[in-house]
Order: sequence, then structure tokens, then C-alpha cells
Amino acid sequence: MAEFTKTTEQASLHRHLEQMSTEELLTNINLEDQKVAISIQKKLEQIKACTDAAYMRMKDGGRLFYIGAGTSGRLGIVDASECPPTFGVSANWVIGLIAGGDEAIRNSVEWAEDDIRQAWKDLTKHQIDKGDFVIGIAASGTTPYVVNGLRDCQSNSIATGCITCNEGSPMSNYADYPIEVVVGPEFVSGSTRMKSGTAQKLILNMISTTVMIKLGRVKDNRMVDMQLSNTKLVDRGTQMVMRTLDISYEEARDRLLKHGTVRAAIEHQD
Repeated sequence: MAEFTKTTEQASLHRHLEQMSTEELLTNINLEDQKVAISIQKKLEQIKACTDAAYMRMKDGGRLFYIGAGTSGRLGIVDASECPPTFGVSANWVIGLIAGGDEAIRNSVEWAEDDIRQAWKDLTKHQIDKGDFVIGIAASGTTPYVVNGLRDCQSNSIATGCITCNEGSPMSNYADYPIEVVVGPEFVSGSTRMKSGTAQKLILNMISTTVMIKLGRVKDNRMVDMQLSNTKLVDRGTQMVMRTLDISYEEARDRLLKHGTVRAAIEHQD
């Protein structure tokens, strides 16, 4: 078996960063960032397989879990937390878990990612079962919390996927649907919050948005089930209703506030 090499830990292609001007730093960071979307494009088949696997379970009532540590864990939590307001779904349908618990969302929790049993403990608190789907997120593909969490899921017949920025990582060995997007060395050597984090964020957007569209949570190109949680969103929803029904802004706003969602305001026959 070939030795596992972490591309994410290789030295930056750029030297003497401290000697660069602001313009040079920004230009070079941007040049590296441009590589991310191209790297993702090369792995669309892997992303499709993982997305379809999640959808097949969720359409039958299953849930989607993300597990990660550090930046990866935070990105999973961000994606999960944005599903309810964007698509009007329960907060218990897409769930993000991070090594170290809620405290780790804002602060580093020492050694949390090295606990090989904690991910399964965190998942079982949510009564995870065979109908659910779990995606492990780790740029390195070696984070013990995530690797062993996926291993425990497979041992309990729970389907798994993963998002990593290294090929042939230990994490991929425990993922039924691995996504391996190699973005190359980071601008600051080993700082995987940069290109690797960007790749993970883009892929999470792709997975959750595609699944929600396939589950009927978008009509045409509109977030018809979004939560009306502030003035901006009420205005956005009003504009959708107004254009769809060809009515005045005031009438559209009244319908929206009466029925609670864009979908209901459009579909309800008054």
C-alpha cells in the first residue's frame, strides 16, 4: 500500500510572505483561491454520488449529519444551521456536530479532536439509526474524531460520506461515498482554513442545496419556504409573491404575513 502523503501539509508554493506588499499578498492568495473551483469540478462525480446517497435517505425521513473538528466542524455547523431559515426545514433534519461541543464553535478545545469515541457518543445522543446519513469533514482526512466516527457508523450499518482535501486518506477508508478534492498546498503552509476550507464550504453548499431542491424546498429558483425572520426577508418574500401573482406590493405583503410563507401565499386560494 502506498504511503499516505498529506498534500494539505506540503510547503506553500510562495516564499517569504512577510516581504510581500499588501497587493502582492492579496493577488497571490486570490491566485491560489482560483484553483479551488477547478479542483472541485474534477470531482463532480464523487460529489454527485454522495449527494444522491444523502437524498435517498432524507426523502424517506432520514437525517443528514456532519461531523468534524476545528474549521471543518464549524463549516458543517454553518451549513446545517442555514438549512432551516433558507428552506423552512426542521433544525433536526440537518445536524452539525463538532469535536469539543458547542464551546469549540468559537474557541479551540484542546485534544477534543483526538478522542476516538466521542463522535459516536455525540451521534447516539441524537438516536442515530440506519435511515440516517453521516458525512465526515476533515481537510487532512486523518482527524481521529471524524475517522473513528465514520468507522463506528459503518459498524452500525449507517451509510457514510466524507469531504477531504487529500487522496487515499484514512477517513476515506470508512466512507461509502468519499469526496477527495485536492486543492494543493496552502498559501500559508498547512493553514487549511484557506483553500481547503473554501473547498469544503463550496461542497457543503452543493450537497445541501441540491438535496433541498430535490426534496421540493425550492420552486423555480425561489426559496418559497424560507423563514420570515427579519424585515429584509419579509421584503424578499413580498417581492416573490408580488411578481408571481402580479399583484401590488401591499397586497403581496398582506398575503405573505397572513399565510406565513411564500409558498402558502402563492398557492392559497383566498
